[in-house]
Formats: sequence, structure tokens, C-alpha cells
Amino acid sequence: MIGKLLGNRYEVLEQLGGGGMALVWKGRDTFLNRLVTIKVLRPEYASDEDFVRRFRREAQAVASLSHPNIVSIYDVGQENDSYYLVMEYVDGETLKSLIRREAPLPTAKAIQLGRQIAEALEHAHENNIIHRDVKPHNILITKTGRAKLTDFGIAQASASTITHTDTIVGSVHYISPEQAKGEPAGPKSDIYALGVVLYEMLTGQVPYQADGAIGVALKHIQEQPLSLREINPGIPEDLEKVVLRAMDKLPDRRHKSAKALGEDLISISEETRNMLPYLPEDEEYTRVLPNPSLTLREEQRTTEGSDKGKGKRMKPAAWGMLAVLLVFLVGGLVFALNSYLNVEEITVPPVVGMHIDEARRVLEDRGLVVSVSRQPHDTVKKDHVISQDLNANSVVKKGRTIVLVVSTGQELVEVPDVVGLTLEEAKYTLFNQKFKVEALDEDRVYSDLEEGKVAEQEPKGKTEAPRGSTIKLHISKGPKPEIKQVPNLIGMTQEAARAELAALGLVLDEAIGQMESTEYLSGQIVHQEPSANQELEEGGKVKITISSGPGPAPRDVTIRVKVPDDGENHDVKIKTEDVRGSEYPYINSHRSGDNVVKDIRVYGKGRVKVYIDGNQVLDRAID
Repeated sequence: MIGKLLGNRYEVLEQLGGGGMALVWKGRDTFLNRLVTIKVLRPEYASDEDFVRRFRREAQAVASLSHPNIVSIYDVGQENDSYYLVMEYVDGETLKSLIRREAPLPTAKAIQLGRQIAEALEHAHENNIIHRDVKPHNILITKTGRAKLTDFGIAQASASTITHTDTIVGSVHYISPEQAKGEPAGPKSDIYALGVVLYEMLTGQVPYQADGAIGVALKHIQEQPLSLREINPGIPEDLEKVVLRAMDKLPDRRHKSAKALGEDLISISEETRNMLPYLPEDEEYTRVLPNPSLTLREEQRTTEGSDKGKGKRMKPAAWGMLAVLLVFLVGGLVFALNSYLNVEEITVPPVVGMHIDEARRVLEDRGLVVSVSRQPHDTVKKDHVISQDLNANSVVKKGRTIVLVVSTGQELVEVPDVVGLTLEEAKYTLFNQKFKVEALDEDRVYSDLEEGKVAEQEPKGKTEAPRGSTIKLHISKGPKPEIKQVPNLIGMTQEAARAELAALGLVLDEAIGQMESTEYLSGQIVHQEPSANQELEEGGKVKITISSGPGPAPRDVTIRVKVPDDGENHDVKIKTEDVRGSEYPYINSHRSGDNVVKDIRVYGKGRVKVYIDGNQVLDRAID
């Protein structure tokens, strides 16, 4: 690629790096004789329409932006099967490199960089562009200390124009809770990611660590980050509050805009306030307003002056009629006031927990008017009162309206089917649907699924259950093993027993006991658990105890055998069976009519057998 001329204009000089979908090269614009950055889609993705579409979307998105804290895009092109972007060349390093080398960064420096990134995001958001992957790797720091946001490779022009999928896009350590749940990203998602970047600049570490991407994503959804000041006590308390507000789990509680976050950052101290010129106040800033009563009096004086002289003196008859009318009006007011002040007072009864019919009867019997609103509730049964707006035992006038909130029962939603998923994947899926999870890991069950995956769930998938209820998961420990019959190991050596068990798919327990024995030789097995012929699951362990001696004393037994007198030679074999196993201490050929006399040694109890030409002629028990 080095030395190649793209578009008959851009010379590739050297490779700068690469991301998940593109390689980044340093280049030179031969027309304008300036350095540029060239991003080339990786060859393996060039034939993927989705990646090409995303790549082109980056060009269209960034091309509409013009801001000193955003890397400018100059050109876009295609060379054979290669798609490329030509961008501003930034002579510097990534913020990630700076953090690795210098973190935690000085407060003023972190604020300055955070403010610049916030301004870049505000400009993008004003143009309906959401970055969706704000992280230190995508922020370049120039030699003069200016931050420049780059890599809008997964930017979203607007939520309404981009098809949303279940794929979580963005780097998991900086992903917002809503993105981790698979929900569409918005401007508040970028604010959350910038909060994480500030957290890392100030502490030198990301807020959440776990085994695997799903574990980190779950922590973004469920857990609160460790206090910045616990990690770095030098961080001002106000700055910690700003960062944690940006990282709030609920988007509505974060800063209203990236601009607001930037303004919050520079308001931390006198030093940071001087970083930017005075910001024009908006309608939310405190200001002095004119006294409305003074304004009203001024308007009245103006009105009275304008009407002066216009009226004529009233006639006596008119004055009399006015007097009668005034008497009636005063009388009516007195009657109404008396009626109001003399209304009977009653004590409001407690009706929370009652069935609505009973509660209505109790309240109406007291002269109260009942108004009902309904909503789901996890614990209050259907048609029972959740709350009342007038507290029990308060004193009110008869006829007063009391509002009761009545339960419609638990809200039922469909339970996701998580059978076949790993435990982490199942938790992630269920938490997204607001369910709690009880994983019965210690009580694993046999199933055809591989070990560690969800074998059963209660309630089952595709059924309905109350939102927020607990889903029990039973984890697979793999297919049920075959049942094997334990062999008789008594009298065997340890290694012989190990081989015998392995052939059956059983295991010799490494915890081996010893005991004295006069029945078995040293090193022979004298006891086993389970015993011979008992059933044991494949992979199960058998524990043995080995003799430490002295073993049985040897005994010499005299064996006499008469060879048939038939003129033929015959083969004679003498076999012993004792604690040592089976042996042939004597094998020989004899002439017709020979008398064979041999002393045979036996250990402990056993048997001696004699064979002539393979036919047994003697079987003698030795007690």
C-alpha cells in the first residue's frame, strides 16, 4: 500500500494504525502538497454492503461538520475495490495514549480537554449527528493541546433515518446504559460516554471492569461507579458531581446538552472559568426582574389618567338602584360565607388496602366524594386501594373529594426465552426486560446442552409474568453420564486399579488410605468405596485403601501327580491362586508313568490346581 497513489492524487506514505473496520494511513495530497490522513476500508469488509454503507455514512456525516475540535474530512473515493476517506492530518497522539502515560491528568487539563470535546459534540448534535462511540481512542490531541474528535464510523445521522438493530454498537467500557440495553442512542448517550472519558482522565481507570463484554455492559446498567475522590482525593468535589451527573443511569438526569456539560466544567474554579470568554446568559440564569406590583400600579395610573373627564355625574335614581344592588350583593356574600364556614367537618377514614367497593362505601357514608385513578402495582392486589390523597385521620369539610389510586394488578409482560444461552447472556437479556434473576448454579441439572448454559427457566419463555418478578434459571451440567458397575479392585495394585477404572470411564480417587493387613501383601488394595458391583455415574470416583503389610505368611504345599502310563509324553502344569493372583510356578513335560512331586509356595488362603495336557486333574484348597 505504501507508495500507492489513490485517486491519482493521494500518495500513501506510512501506516498510522487501524480500527475494527478500516486501516489508517498517513498520506500526502500531491495537488495541495499537504499531509493528510487516509482511512481505507479493510479488504475483508469491502464486499460487505453493510460496512460500505457505514463507511460512506461516516463521510456524509462528518462532511457536514465544521468545528476546530472535529477532524475535518476533505475527500471520499473508491480505487478499484478499495473505499477510502481523506481527512485532516493531526500531528499528535490519541487521548488514550496520553492517559496511559500521564493519568491521572491535572484537574485543569482534564477540564480543558473535556470542555473541547463537549463543544465538538454540541456542534455534531446541533447538526443531528450522534457520535455513538466517544472514547479516548477516538480523540486526538495536537502538539498544542487541542482535542479533536474523530472516527464517526458508527455515527448516526438521526434515530429516525437509521434502522435500529439488536447489535450493541460502541466500545463497551464507554457505552451508555441505554445502548447496553440495545436501545437507540441519543445526544445523552454521547454525554454519558464523555462522562466516562472524564472519569478515566481524572482517575486513570475506567469505572467498570468485568470478565467479558457482557459483564461490563451489565455493570453500566446496574452498578454505580466508585467515587472519583476515593481513587484521587485531589479531585474537587464539584468536579466529581459534574462527572457523575454526566454518567447518571437515567438520561433525563444527565446534563440537558453537551454545551451545558462544558459550561458546568469551566465553572469549577476561577482557573477554569478563565479558560473561555464570558458566556451569554440564557433564560435559565438568575436575573433581576421588575416588581410586577409596581408595574400594575403604573398601568392603573395610566388608565385612570386616560379616562379622566370622560364620565358624567350620575343621577340620583341611578345612585338608589346601585345602593339596592349593593345590599343584595353583600347579603348574598354573607349567606355564602356562613354556609361555607358552617359545613360539617369529618375525619377521613383509612381505606388503603381495601377493595375499591368497600373503600367507596366507607368514604361516601362519611359524606366524601370519591374519585378513582388506576395503575399497575407489583404487590397490591387488583381492585384494591394503593393510596389516598387525603391522609387518614385528617379533618376536612363534608363533601370534599378524595382521590384513590387503585391497583389494576401486576403488569404482565412476555418472558424472554433464555434456554440455551450462557448465564451472563441470560442475565443480560432478562435485566433488559426489567426482570430479576435467580440463578440456581449450585443445583445444576443434566441436559443435552453443554455445561454452563441455561437448561430450564421458571416461568418458561414466551409466557407472561409480572414485570419486575424473578425468573429462576437452572444451569446445565451437561448430558447425564452413563451408569457404570464398579469392578472388584480388592487385591489389585494401585496402578492396576487405575487402569481398570479408566477403561470403564471411572476415576481413582487420589486420596488413598493405608492400613496394616495380614491378609494382603503391601501395596495391594484391601478396601474400596463404593464396593464391587455397586452403580456409579460415569466420571465418578472410587476411593481405595492399600495394605501396608506385613501380609500373609508363605506356606509350602507338597503336590504329587501320577503321569498316565500309556507310552506317551505329557505336559504337566501346576497353577496357584492366592493374594498374589494367578501364577504357574511349575510347567514341564514328563514321560509316561512318571511320578511328579513338587513343593509349591502359597501366600495365605488359596488354591492349587494341576493340569495334564490342559485337562484339570487336581483342585486343592489351601486354608
